[in-house]
Amino acid sequence: MAAKAWTGRTRRAFTSLGTVTRACHFAVKSHYDAVIIGGGRGTAAYLQKGGLKTAVLERRHVLGGAAVSEEIIPASSDQHIYRDLELKKHGLKVYMRDPHAFTPMLEDGVGGLPPRSLLLGSGLAMNQREISKFSKTDAKAYPEFITHLDKLAGAVHPLLDSPPVDIAGLTGGPLRRRTAALRSAVPLLQCGLRLGKNIPDFYEIITAPIMKILNRWFESEPLRATLATDAVIGAMTSPNSPGSGYVLLHHVMGELEKEKGAWGYVEGGMGGVSKAIASSARSHGADIFTEQDVDQVLVRSDGTAKGVVLKGGTEIHSRVVLSNATPHMTFRCLTPQSALSPAFIKAVEQIDYTSPVTKINVAVDKLPNFLAAPTPDSKPGPHHQCSIHLNCESVEVLEDAYKDCLEGRPSSRPMLEMTIPSVLDPTLAPPGCHVVSLFTQFTPYSLGGRGWTDQDREAFADSAFNWIEKYAPGFKASVVGKDVLTPPDLESIFGLTGGNIFHGAMSLDQLYLARPLPFLSDYRSPIKGLYLCGSGSHPGSHAGGVGYSTLSAVCLYGAHTISVSHP
Repeated sequence: MAAKAWTGRTRRAFTSLGTVTRACHFAVKSHYDAVIIGGGRGTAAYLQKGGLKTAVLERRHVLGGAAVSEEIIPASSDQHIYRDLELKKHGLKVYMRDPHAFTPMLEDGVGGLPPRSLLLGSGLAMNQREISKFSKTDAKAYPEFITHLDKLAGAVHPLLDSPPVDIAGLTGGPLRRRTAALRSAVPLLQCGLRLGKNIPDFYEIITAPIMKILNRWFESEPLRATLATDAVIGAMTSPNSPGSGYVLLHHVMGELEKEKGAWGYVEGGMGGVSKAIASSARSHGADIFTEQDVDQVLVRSDGTAKGVVLKGGTEIHSRVVLSNATPHMTFRCLTPQSALSPAFIKAVEQIDYTSPVTKINVAVDKLPNFLAAPTPDSKPGPHHQCSIHLNCESVEVLEDAYKDCLEGRPSSRPMLEMTIPSVLDPTLAPPGCHVVSLFTQFTPYSLGGRGWTDQDREAFADSAFNWIEKYAPGFKASVVGKDVLTPPDLESIFGLTGGNIFHGAMSLDQLYLARPLPFLSDYRSPIKGLYLCGSGSHPGSHAGGVGYSTLSAVCLYGAHTISVSHP
C-alpha cells in the first residue's frame, strides 16, 4: 500500500522539487540589458533592482540549476540576501533543525544498552553530555573549541560578502580605478583587525590538515571523525590533507533565521529556494525562461559580448552577458574559442573540478530505525532531523574510504551523510513514507579508465544500503525507489563540470584572489561584457545552496563592474 502511495511522486521527490515552468519560446525578447546563462535568478533580482532589464535562460525544464532536490540550507546561507530579496515574502519556508548532527556507532551495546551515539546541536549542555560518553576531557574542551572557531569565522565572513581585492587596480591604472581598488581592500583590512592575535591560528586552520587541529583539541575518535566530515564534504581530500580545515571553517560561518550556525530544511526541497528567488526576480521585472539551451555567447569582431544564441538558432542580444555556468562550461563550451587566447584556454583547462561525490536519493515506506537510538512505532526522534553520519566512527575509516577512491574504485566502506527532510517537511512524501538523501564519498569520475554503467551504479548503491542496514536493520526492505547520481551524472544533468558541486575545488589555490584563476577573480573575462556570476567565482561554495551564485553577484555588483558600458 505504501509503495502505491509513492506512485507518481517518487521522481518528484528525487529531482524535480523545483517549480516546473514551461518555456514560452515566443515570449523571449530579442534585446535585454543583461542575459544570464543557467540559473542566476538571484543575480537577476539584483540587476533588476539596479535598473538593468534582465533575462534568465535555464537549460532544463525546472527552475534551479542544481538546486532542485532535497538538499539542506547550510549555516553559511547569507541572511542579507534573504532579506534583500524578501524570500520569506515570496514563499520561502524553512524548517529549523536542532539537533543537527548524529553519529551512531557500529558496536555491541553494554549491559543490554543500545550502541553508543553522538548527538550534537545548539545546546551546549547537551553537547557536553553527549561528548562525555566518549571523553570527559573532550566534553570540557568543546565549548572553547566552538568559541575559537566562531571567532575565526566571524572575522573572515565579511570577505564572503565583498569582491576580492583589486590587485591590478591598486598597482596601476587611472586614479579613479585606484581609488575604487583601495575601497576593495577595506574588508581584507577589517578581517585582519578582527583576527588580531588570532591571525596565526587562522593561517594554520586554512593551510594545515584538519586533523592537526582536531588532534590538538580532542582525543575521542567519534568526535574527531564527526567534525572531520565537515572538512572533506564534497571535496576530493582527506582529513589528513593540507588545507582541509578551510571547508570546516566555512561550515560554521553565517546564520539562518537570525541563529548563528543554524541549519534547516526548505519546504518542498531546494526547489523551494529556486521558486522564491525566481518570484523575487520576477517581482522586480526579470524574465525567466526554462528549456532555453544556450548554444554560444555572441562576440563582436571587436571582442565584446553582444548576447547569446540558443540551440534553435534564436539570437538574444544584450549589453552584458553573465554566466552562472562553471568556468569550464563558460569558456570551453559557450565562448567562441577564436575569441580567447591559447594561453587563457590552457589556464582554464588547469582548473580542478575533481569530485568524490555520488548522490543517492531514496524513497522509503518507513522511517529508518537506528540500533543506537531506537524509536517505537516509526515515530521520528530528534536524531532523525540531523545530518546522520554513517561509517564515521573514526578518522581511519574516512582515510580508508579516500584511499580507495585514489586507486580508482568506489570506497568499499563509503562515508555516508544521510538526511531525511520529510521528517520535518510533510510536503515531500505520503504519510508514513519518507525521502532519504544520501551524500556519499568517495567515488571516482571513472572506473579504471571507463565510464560508470548501470550495473556499477546498482552495485555502489547496494553497498551503501548494506552499510546502512548495519546501523538501521530493515532499511533495505523499506526502499521503494532510488536515483543514483555519480560524478558524471551530476555533470551531464546539472552541468556541474566533473560532478563538482562547488563549480571547482575549494582548495587554497582556487579561493579568493585565485577563484577561479588569479587573473579572473574580479568576475570579468577576456571578453568585454562577459562576466562570471556562479559558484566558480568568489566566494564559491556549493551550487545547490541558497544564495552562493547570488552572493557572487552581490560581490560582482558591489565591485561596480556591471554596467551597460563596460569600463
